[in-house]
Amino acid sequence: MYDATKLVIITERVILDGVTKLILEGGATGYTHVDAGGRGSRGKRSANRPGVGGVLSNVKIEAIVSDADQAEAIIQSIAERYFANYSGIAYLEPVHILRPHKFAV
Repeated sequence: MYDATKLVIITERVILDGVTKLILEGGATGYTHVDAGGRGSRGKRSANRPGVGGVLSNVKIEAIVSDADQAEAIIQSIAERYFANYSGIAYLEPVHILRPHKFAV
């Protein structure tokens, strides 16, 4: 097993493309996103909230990168670009991965 860092961002679907672009520009080799729902400082959101093309719903985006400094730089760029105007949280988790070549570790 190899050490790496997972970054997790939960935010509005409407900014998904911009957030994932920053993730890739930050050096991640890929990401995963899934519908997300819950309750936070901006109220309750359903994973399947109605809206044009689902843009009013939330997504959870995960990516694995080489180290915590790289992950922190990525989430910092996302926070600076989006979190003043869109709901969002971001956090990091240490992970152990099986195939490091998939994550440029």
